[in-house]
Amino acid sequence: MAEVFEFKLPDLGEGLTEAQIVHWMVEVGDVVAVDQPVVEVETAKAMVEVPCPYGGVVTARFGEEGGSLPVGAPLITVAVGADADGVAAGSGASGAAGDTVNGTAVAGAEGSGNVLVGYGTSAPPARRRRVPPSAPVRARPQSQPAAQPAFQPQAPQDPAPRRVPGGAQAPGARVNGTASPARAAGITSGAGPGAAPAQDGPVPVISPLVRRLARDNGLDLREITGSGPEGLILRADVEYALRAAASREQAREPRAAAPVPRTADGPVTTAAGDTTRIPLRGLLGAAADKFTRSRSEIPDATCWVDADATELLNARAAMNAGSGPKISLIALLARICVAALARFPELNATVDTAAREIVRFEDVHIGFAAQTRRGLVVPVVRDAHRRNAESLSAEFARLTESARSGGLRPAELTGSTFTLNNYGVFGVDGSTPILNHPEAAMLGVGRITPKPWVHQGELAVRHVTQLSLTFDHRVCDGGTAGGFLRHVADCVEQPAVLLRSL
Repeated sequence: MAEVFEFKLPDLGEGLTEAQIVHWMVEVGDVVAVDQPVVEVETAKAMVEVPCPYGGVVTARFGEEGGSLPVGAPLITVAVGADADGVAAGSGASGAAGDTVNGTAVAGAEGSGNVLVGYGTSAPPARRRRVPPSAPVRARPQSQPAAQPAFQPQAPQDPAPRRVPGGAQAPGARVNGTASPARAAGITSGAGPGAAPAQDGPVPVISPLVRRLARDNGLDLREITGSGPEGLILRADVEYALRAAASREQAREPRAAAPVPRTADGPVTTAAGDTTRIPLRGLLGAAADKFTRSRSEIPDATCWVDADATELLNARAAMNAGSGPKISLIALLARICVAALARFPELNATVDTAAREIVRFEDVHIGFAAQTRRGLVVPVVRDAHRRNAESLSAEFARLTESARSGGLRPAELTGSTFTLNNYGVFGVDGSTPILNHPEAAMLGVGRITPKPWVHQGELAVRHVTQLSLTFDHRVCDGGTAGGFLRHVADCVEQPAVLLRSL
């Protein structure tokens, strides 16, 4: 007999509370090995592949692609050990080494307990095999003293649910082995005689997302019959109830635009097509929260200056004339920032608002703004003060490539003490950026473009850029900020100034 284990969404670190499902890597009925990645999720910081600590047959998946799950919510259930009805078992005990599923080896019930890829057992993943729907894995009867998960949805048994006109599923139809949320249509507003009466006692809901969805749309969860195990109300039940209410309203007023429920799964456009709602979640939501907190907590100010970057470009060209690794412009700018922070350490700091103290850092970890298809991220070059131009160039290139491919780890997106923002890549000259909370300063660099400039007493065409410094006025006054920016401009105009600090 098989024993079903429930794998919950683990804590991915850095204080994250939920994750969005981007891509399921397994289907119900697939065979998985211990530590095999089963789903790719997007947190507020990075894309992460989540490995399963159990080996066996996937019996259920929780959540759809594009939906969000809170940390600790059920992710999948896995049947470990099997019977002979299509899922052959070895002679050993359930979960022991040597168990097989359709001839494919399955790891035992001894899960590694890992939550991130790259840690723990290194056994290669088992080849995925589908278990025929006609031979579902059976859980151990409750009469046996074996540990059972809280909820055990069964494997799909009716892949073709009945449908009624209008695209709704008929009451009682089953999808993937679970009762259709059609039962949830029985809400007070316009419900038929068969509507479920209000329940007494606690509402069977465990997901805060389901509660929020119902609250935002004015639904009473006590008037909805859940289709989950033991009457658990799922998000599909709430969404079905919203669609049913909208259909009834539209039937009563055919000429009026049907109300559009707000869901958490992506942009929603009204029937008139004049409004689109985009949920602030994932990276977008995290950035919005951080921008808002920065603006509300930090009294920032900005100063700027134009600088002739011709000599800096000439120095870079001379460095790259040889056969060694190429030096990037952002690496030279980072090296200049390190030298300026050594002279003005007040800006390599943060403010502890709870203790009312300014905290200065000895180490310099430089964050840099990188635009990706997911939005703006800020990877961190650690220990920039211990790196030379070649090391900085290599690290900037590595982090930029990881950001574009979505492979940055959460640890590579936190811990910066100063930010370098090269917005010149967008073809703009200046900006007053929002500080990367809780940092105290950010250097902005505009585009480098040929302009008329007075050089050595004569008018000439030089490569000019605009530098801006946004700083927390609590950590220093304008004189310190101006001195820092002037030193950066001097190093840009005369790179030989850096030789004094090497």
